[in-house]
Amino acid sequence: MDEPKETGTDPGHGGAPPPPFRTAVDALCGARLRPQIEVEPAPAPKRLAPYAYALEAAVVDGEQDVADGRLVLLYDPAGHDAWQGAFRLVTLVRAELEPEMAADPLLPDVCWSWLTGALTARGLTYGEPSGTVTRASSHYFGGLSERPAASQIEIRASWTPREGLGGAPDTAAHLAAWCDLLAQVAGLPPASPGDASVVTLPQRRGPQSR
Repeated sequence: MDEPKETGTDPGHGGAPPPPFRTAVDALCGARLRPQIEVEPAPAPKRLAPYAYALEAAVVDGEQDVADGRLVLLYDPAGHDAWQGAFRLVTLVRAELEPEMAADPLLPDVCWSWLTGALTARGLTYGEPSGTVTRASSHYFGGLSERPAASQIEIRASWTPREGLGGAPDTAAHLAAWCDLLAQVAGLPPASPGDASVVTLPQRRGPQSR
């Protein structure tokens, strides 16, 4: 992974970031991930919390991305009532799907279980999870009528990682779990035999140009 870029911070919080946030960011930057997933720093939001750090990721098949996402680490030293903690992880994950897969009535529940299952499989403790699973279909007409119908799944979620020694959560493990979610949405095989028990849906659409 590349060296961390400047974090998004509230202008009123000058100087070096607090040690717990710095530790959490360093863990993200040092995480070892699946080779099919390319991760790089991204501009962080500046108004969601006093301190923030963001990553973007893509699941790559050949020269094409088959799924992508964004993970944002937020930190408020004073704590946040809605988070029930000082840290919060916020994510967006997207992938193209076969139309018949998008029509599966179990799709939203299964996609949400992929997220919670990935966190549980890594032995992570977390709280206050919330989010949405959205599926959308596009049909083309007129000059675009030769294009096949396209469907997309989008998962937006956030959760509070429980803090460990030194006041920082194990963000490297949370990042690994998030990458497990990305891999499942992209239709990659489990990274290890122990992951095979996770609920699956029919194979997603093949590589798409973006």
